[in-house]
Amino acid sequence: MDRSTGKADGLEADLIRRARAGDEAAYERLVRDHQEAVFRLAYLFLGSAADAEDIAQEVFIRALNALDRFDDSRPLRPWLLSITANAARNRRRAFGRYVAALRRLIVPETSISAEVDTRIEAQALWQAVRRLSPADQEVIYLRYFLELSVSEAAEAMQVEPGTVKSRLSRALSRLRDVIERDFPLLTEGRRL
Repeated sequence: MDRSTGKADGLEADLIRRARAGDEAAYERLVRDHQEAVFRLAYLFLGSAADAEDIAQEVFIRALNALDRFDDSRPLRPWLLSITANAARNRRRAFGRYVAALRRLIVPETSISAEVDTRIEAQALWQAVRRLSPADQEVIYLRYFLELSVSEAAEAMQVEPGTVKSRLSRALSRLRDVIERDFPLLTEGRRL
């Protein structure tokens, strides 16, 4: 995908056309190119590697079945991530709860190294994000955890780029409030 234009590059469009025609190698290449992002987003939503793997498989099966309807002038990743987000939300609703994420962190009783401090802070930040609404979590995951551009996040969320910006601004404001209230460790010596 060409990040400057937000359009699919020629190689990806060619792979999509070949996959539509039944070229298994082309489809496998598309899966390889996007499976990490799909898995990561599913994992961020569900907090379980096994569930994320199930969702990733489901996403690629759905995508294969709907590939004929996909506009190959657009990048594939936002479309796949949109399918992923919907499938993960459905899974989460079916379970009726969030799956706890990154609950186990083994901290040695001896002196704590800078690496462990970083992991503790990352865990606390993750927990802070998990206290936000699902909509706030989604926009933060897409922009910061998956590092999508505003236009890519907009396409994945099926909204306008301006909507992503306003939702992100509000989500970050609510995240600041959660951190200041419940995770003061994250604000010590830092400015939010």
